[in-house]
Amino acid sequence: MKEKLLYLCHRIPFPANKGDKITTCNTLKFLSQYYDIYLGCFIDDPFDHRYISDVESYCKETLFIDLNTQLAKVKGLKAFFTGKPITLPYYYHPKMQQWVQDTVRTQQIHKAFIYSGCMAQYVLGDEMSSLHKVIQFADIDSDKWRQYAEKATGVMRWVYQREHRTLEKFEQYVANRFAVSCFISDNETQLFREMLGDKPALHEHIQTLGNGIDCEFFSPQAEQTLSEPYPISKQNYVIFTGAMNYWANADAVTWFVEAIWPKVHQALPDSKFYIVGSSPTKEVQELQNVPGVVVTGRVEDVRPYLHYAKAAVAPMQIARGIQNKILEAMAMEKPVLTTGLGIEGIEDYPEADVFVSDSPQEIAPWVIAKLSDAMHSATQSRAWLESTYSWPAKLNPLLSYLGTRHGH
Repeated sequence: MKEKLLYLCHRIPFPANKGDKITTCNTLKFLSQYYDIYLGCFIDDPFDHRYISDVESYCKETLFIDLNTQLAKVKGLKAFFTGKPITLPYYYHPKMQQWVQDTVRTQQIHKAFIYSGCMAQYVLGDEMSSLHKVIQFADIDSDKWRQYAEKATGVMRWVYQREHRTLEKFEQYVANRFAVSCFISDNETQLFREMLGDKPALHEHIQTLGNGIDCEFFSPQAEQTLSEPYPISKQNYVIFTGAMNYWANADAVTWFVEAIWPKVHQALPDSKFYIVGSSPTKEVQELQNVPGVVVTGRVEDVRPYLHYAKAAVAPMQIARGIQNKILEAMAMEKPVLTTGLGIEGIEDYPEADVFVSDSPQEIAPWVIAKLSDAMHSATQSRAWLESTYSWPAKLNPLLSYLGTRHGH
């Protein structure tokens, strides 16, 4: 008989089509081999209701709560009166709290895996003190807010600075109360240990739990269908992929269109820059007014867009953790351009087809060269990924963090 495990995440862990879901979906599949999963999560996009049955197939019991993002923002404002980070009331729901307490008690659950700092609040009460708790912070969220603050002005700068300070305090509080706190790369792990200061005993409880990639799905050989009417097989383009309502992504494409694209388009007037990803902000949608820029919005399958691209660009100006978009492009054998921040967390990669630069003077010629040349397959990148980034290999340490014997 399998042991029982409480699994909480802030967003439905399906489908594996954006940053956190790629992790939570693959982690769910992995853990369900060893545990009976009791899963609680929010649904912040009504489109995702269609995936409930997929998630249920991996779980013993589930709770899905619709998150009204407008209402959540209002709830977030409560934080200003309590000294807490906005993120906590934003993701707090009494129904979730009640379900967690009832489930742990009635099912006699002794272990919990929490994804994202904001979900830790549900297992911090005294009645949860005997629970063996492991959290995947993924990246250091508080540091992202620090980066946001550096870019913001006026009152928003103050708000982001406050969120950085309060969230950093909360992350340290959680780390003190959990058996193991995980981060997505050795870089993040080391940075968090430094944040904790001189507490060597606690450092052992801060570990890396990296992301993998599904190299069978992301493969130039995999069967894929283009569901949208873009003539991509006949076009000469570079691509950016990612959820386009995420500030770091919107910021990256805006920078690229302003700093790089005019030079590229001047040299190659028929070339295109495809921005592929769901929920583009108004700012991102307006980039379509720039000649050669195509903003697709949500697509059924990102792989055909990668397949026909000459190169993938990830010119991140704000970043933490590991950029899945880079791994996916490498798996699809695409040359990749990124920045110093974008490549952080991805170590020992083959440099042949990954160009790292923060200089528009260097980036524009690289993009022009890729668009001027014939299609090139980055086979070294893919071979390296296959040997280094399989999901089971990356997730295996989680079993020992949870105190599970392999093959339990």
